[in-house]
Amino acid sequence: MSMWKLAFKNFKESLKNYLSLMVSLAFTVLIFLNFQNVIDSGILDGLGKTNRENAEFVIQAVTFVLICFMLFFIWYSTSVFLTKKKKKIGIYAFIGLTNQKIGKLYMIETSMTGLLSLALGLGVGTLTARLFQMIMMKLSDITVEVFNSISLKSILTVSACYVVIYVIFAVKGYVNIVRSSVLEMISASRKNEYVRQHPVILLVKTVLGVAALSTGYYLAIVKGGMEVFRNTLSAVVFVTIGVYLVFGGLIPIIFQGITKRKSFLYKKQRTLWVNNIVFRMKRNYRTYAIVSVLMLCSVTALAAGFAMKERYDGMIHFRNTYTYQVLSTSAGKYKEFEKLIQKDNDIAYGTEVSMIQLEQSEIKARWKSTGYAVLPYSKVKEAAKEANLKFNLKEPKDDEYINVDKLVLLSLITDRKEDAIEIHDKTYECADVITEPYLGYLQEMTEFYLVNNHEYERLKNIGEEVYVYNYRIKDVKNFEASVAALQGSADCAGLIKIDPDDQEASWIQIIYSVCIFMFMVFILASGSIIFVKIYNDAFEERERYAILNKIGVGSRTVKKEIACELRFAYLSPFLVMAISSYFSVKALGNMMRTELLEINILSVVIIGIFFLICYLFSVSVYMKNIKMK
Repeated sequence: MSMWKLAFKNFKESLKNYLSLMVSLAFTVLIFLNFQNVIDSGILDGLGKTNRENAEFVIQAVTFVLICFMLFFIWYSTSVFLTKKKKKIGIYAFIGLTNQKIGKLYMIETSMTGLLSLALGLGVGTLTARLFQMIMMKLSDITVEVFNSISLKSILTVSACYVVIYVIFAVKGYVNIVRSSVLEMISASRKNEYVRQHPVILLVKTVLGVAALSTGYYLAIVKGGMEVFRNTLSAVVFVTIGVYLVFGGLIPIIFQGITKRKSFLYKKQRTLWVNNIVFRMKRNYRTYAIVSVLMLCSVTALAAGFAMKERYDGMIHFRNTYTYQVLSTSAGKYKEFEKLIQKDNDIAYGTEVSMIQLEQSEIKARWKSTGYAVLPYSKVKEAAKEANLKFNLKEPKDDEYINVDKLVLLSLITDRKEDAIEIHDKTYECADVITEPYLGYLQEMTEFYLVNNHEYERLKNIGEEVYVYNYRIKDVKNFEASVAALQGSADCAGLIKIDPDDQEASWIQIIYSVCIFMFMVFILASGSIIFVKIYNDAFEERERYAILNKIGVGSRTVKKEIACELRFAYLSPFLVMAISSYFSVKALGNMMRTELLEINILSVVIIGIFFLICYLFSVSVYMKNIKMK
């Protein structure tokens, strides 16, 4: 039998064993291909130059993450493949094959697996390119022209990245085989399988793991200034290391402690599955840690997507609070501008607010802005009532101000509330921060400070008083009809008009759909990794369960033991993820200045349901593989 025929025979035999990993890898290629095609196909050109550039930057950043993930996933897949094959290919040495030929056999076989995953991903990705674009644009609520074809450049780019990564790890496996002895290859599949670890080593790992996790959690939620970015990156590193050490130390030491409590261990046949977890933990804990980190990434991605959509909707509402904002240096002109608008439009509501524009030399603040203005408490309160906006602010004292802030998409500054400012040599402490659109779009252009009426009157001498007349019309799409009349007024010093169809920030909507696809990639990969691990373990456990059956342990008891063991395999990384996700999502919420707890709970529930389905399926497959009726 030729090398190619033998490799193909082995490939067919292992196909179903690694089908879930191959499907996950193919799905990653599919998403990678379609993201790249969105950039190369020109579909984003309809969004305008700024939106296209921003959207391309986001997709390219996510593509880089996908490439890194694909690198890790290929490494994991080839490592699992090599470990499981070493015993079998070690036997080939006894029939006269050299290590070089065995390595060549491995490379051919693993290349077939990799190429099938690539072909599957490219094939399905090409067929679903239009559907992918339609789903992505529908989720983003963007109307652009969708193309039927897929870019050849995208196919070549994805294929090149995939092949380079796969060849690197295939060659690594080849070198590993060439340098391995026959005995090592035969015993590799059971290496470190049943090992009770030393308590001192476990204790050290536990202390370091808990310390790393605690540090990561703290850095994730602590508020600060520009150091928040550094803290966030450090938190990612600490949490990843902490999760790894918790599975390598804390969980094993807990289970080894449980085995010493005979009153617990010998009830309900717990000894069967508890001891099996203890003995297998040294090899399996890396898999559990990987899955936990992947799930944490998926929760964060989904939370980021929903948060981006929520914030975008808020920003659109913010900007569309008023259709027209007329700036004037003359007081009492509300009715005059109202009559001009009513010639062509009906007004839904309107407000009038005065403000004092300050020169930059008159104010000292920690954060610089293009403009500064002071607002009177009573006028803003009256305007909020007219526009039906929330207003529950207590009037600030003479040495206090309220920051009337804008909505931001993301900010690394998470402690702005306590900032003090100095206006004309007097210091004011921040009493509160509010992001209600009392001044509509104008709030995005100017830093507004709300003070009491007494202070407002006192500050009139150091700045220019300007009046802002705000109007919201009923038919916002007819906004152009009144523009000429307003601009033609002698009392109009400036006009802000809002186009409801403006797509200035539509690139933010794309982030939402991108995050959903990333969530799908990570969660499918995490489920596949655990499923393949359990699938392979089942074959190695046949002998043990056969012995249990011979000594009189009933099939019903064995099924309960298997269910408990597999439940631990899914539940332990899920619980670690659920706890860690609170801090990662909390950190995201701090930077976006919004509460994301509900989104966090929703994403965890979605993953829980997916894992429950995987668990039930795994139990069925496990029972079949160990030939248990």
